[in-house]
Order: sequence, then structure tokens, then C-alpha cells
Amino acid sequence: MKKSAPSPVRPTQRAPSAQEHPLAAEVRPGQSVELLKELHILTREGKLNQDSRRKLKQVYHLYQFIEKLLQELPNGGAGATLADHGAGKSYLGFILYDLFFKNLAGSRIYGVEFRPELVQKSRELAARLGFDRMAFLNLSVAESTGSEAMPAHVDVVTALHACDTATDDAIAFGLQKTANFMVLVPCCQAEIARCLNASKALSLSRTPLAELWRHPLHTREMGSQITNVLRCLYLEAWGYKVTVTELVGWEHSMKNELIIARRTGKPNRAAAQRLRELLQEFGLTALLETRFTLPADNETPA
Repeated sequence: MKKSAPSPVRPTQRAPSAQEHPLAAEVRPGQSVELLKELHILTREGKLNQDSRRKLKQVYHLYQFIEKLLQELPNGGAGATLADHGAGKSYLGFILYDLFFKNLAGSRIYGVEFRPELVQKSRELAARLGFDRMAFLNLSVAESTGSEAMPAHVDVVTALHACDTATDDAIAFGLQKTANFMVLVPCCQAEIARCLNASKALSLSRTPLAELWRHPLHTREMGSQITNVLRCLYLEAWGYKVTVTELVGWEHSMKNELIIARRTGKPNRAAAQRLRELLQEFGLTALLETRFTLPADNETPA
């Protein structure tokens, strides 16, 4: 009598691991899935909605820039310090620590945020995950410059969407801490726009260039553009090589300009002169005594 073939053995069903999940291409090898859930980037079921995918793409893209800079530091970034200004919920700081800093002895991340409830939540999350070389300071960006909780030197300064003049405060912090690198994504620059608006009537009578900011919408956009041009010249004047690029595509964020500054230690005389000339052209020379104070008491740097 012919024997029937044995029934195939079916494997025991089980829940897929994080690596087997369809999101494996977006959750990087070795990355903490628990962290992504705590940051509400992943749902409890490990899913990623469109808004979270967009946020994760932005942070990953910025991480790629910062990772390359960290690798340029001595010992590949071991012992490096990074200050993240306007940290908010510290998406960037946590992902930087998880993907880069946690495996580097002596390296530290400082998150600076003025909202105490966000600082407390970040401290609690770092404790739960064992991220013991992260510190969170309940300070404004400006206050952090003089804080004894900050080291005398910081290797990398980041400011992701730090609003209005907070980006300028982050630059001032980086200059004082002789930062090797600054990575800035400015947001909501209003100070220059207010100045342009205040002197609009005089400017219209003085120069046809004022037509560029005659209408309120143009005033806002011109103010933002001029602000970032002045910031780049200011960094160059103080001895940084500056690169300006897009963070991500405009379809993901309108606050998209990424400024990367590398310290050369050689102040740029020509950049300082152009900065002064631009401030004079737009009636903004008072900022030489506040936001854009140049080396050697506003004299042309050597």
C-alpha cells in the first residue's frame, strides 16, 4: 500500500521583530526602536505615518551632515561635545546620541531648551534609555553662553529651527566656545524685517532697492534673506568657512536653509568689509554694536 507523503511542518507563528518589520529600511541597523516610539516617530505597533516619515527624513538628512563633521574631529569624534540649541523635544540630540555618540567614550551632548516641561521629559527619557552622557539645560540660548554648566569649549553647535534671534545667539555661543563647526537651520527671522519696515518710507525715497521690501510679504521674505546673508558674512569675518545648502526638499519644509560653518581661525577682512557695507546700505549699522560685533571692537580684522 502506497504511503501518503508527510504533511509539511508549518512554522510557529510569531510577531515580526523590528528588523523584519516593513519599516526596516527606515529604522537604521542598531537604532533604538524604543527611542523612536518614545519620540512618537513610531507608533506602539511600530508603524510610521506620513508626518513622522517627513520628520524622520529631515532629522536623518541633518544627521548625515553632522556625522561627517564629527568624523573630522580628532579620534573620529571620541570625546566630542555637541550643544543643541532650541532643542525642543530633542529629536536631533537623541538620534545623534543613539546613532553616533553612545559608542564613543567621553562624548557628550548638551540640549538647551527654555521650556522646563520639555527639559524634564528629555531628562526622564535619557535616564530610561541609559543615555547617561546627555545633559539638558533649562536655559535660553543667550543664557547658555554664560552658564557654568557648559564646557569652555564645544566642538559642534547645532540650532535646528531656533526662532528669530535665537540663531544669532547660537552663533555668539559658538564663537565664545571656539566651536569647530556650527550647523544652523534658521527660522522665523523677524528682527531685520522689523527694521526694514520701520525705515521703509526713508528707504523708498533714498534707493530703488527699497521696492524689494515695499510690500509686507516681501518685507518678511527680504528680511529673512538679508538676515542669513549677514550671518554668513559675520561667520566668515570671525574666521569660519561657510557653506549654504538645502536641508531637505521644499515640499517637506519651508524653513529649509542649512548653514554649515567650519572654523579656520583666520578672520576674513573682506567679509567684514562687505558686512559693514550691507548694513549701511539697508540702514542697519546699529547692529554692528549688537548682533554683528566684529573682531577688535568693530575694526577690520587682521
